[in-house]
Amino acid sequence: MKFAVIVFPGSNCDLDMYHAIQDELEEEVSYVWHDETSLEGFDAILLPGGFSYGDYLRSGAIAKFSPIMKAVKEAANVGKPILGVCNGFQVLLEAGLLPGAMRRNEKLTFICKQVGLKVKNQKTMFTNSYGEGETITIPVAHGDGNYYCDEQTLDRLKKNNQVVFTYSENINGSIEDIAGITNEQGNVLGMMPHPERAVDILLGSADGLKLFQSIVKHWRKQHAITT
Repeated sequence: MKFAVIVFPGSNCDLDMYHAIQDELEEEVSYVWHDETSLEGFDAILLPGGFSYGDYLRSGAIAKFSPIMKAVKEAANVGKPILGVCNGFQVLLEAGLLPGAMRRNEKLTFICKQVGLKVKNQKTMFTNSYGEGETITIPVAHGDGNYYCDEQTLDRLKKNNQVVFTYSENINGSIEDIAGITNEQGNVLGMMPHPERAVDILLGSADGLKLFQSIVKHWRKQHAITT
């Protein structure tokens, strides 16, 4: 399986994402610069954390106009796994690939620490290696992580089981403790916590590795069926 790590000006978690895939997951991975126009040959797309374009205007608001985003949308439309972490989540929201918006943390402070997450939906291509309701430990590092959506959108997220992760303790004011959601098709996941920083116990937790293993597990199952 081949992963693409999209690199925007200001990305700073691309190295962590690359390490998680190559060294811990032991799958093929390549960096893709933001001004590329094709993702042909890649099986999964990863949008890492950081401060794309300095987070000017709003976090992710400029990155959504990068040439590579057209290819990201095309990959999403054909069902390829798309994972956006932290700033990557913000980019997916701004690009309309996920519903809702991101606001400043409730207490207007940058938060950087390990947090508990509850797996709310185990039946996705990103969570099939976890147990339903399992609590995992994943670090966060964000200033704009307060997820918000209107009541109609929230009802739809719940109805379609699109809420994948919630915070055990609401750290930033996110509505309904939401830490990660998918699109209705279930192949685009955005989350504020950093699973790529939790792939080895030396980092404080290895709970994030199962997320990447889940993607590979799903892909191999689908690949076996189609071939």
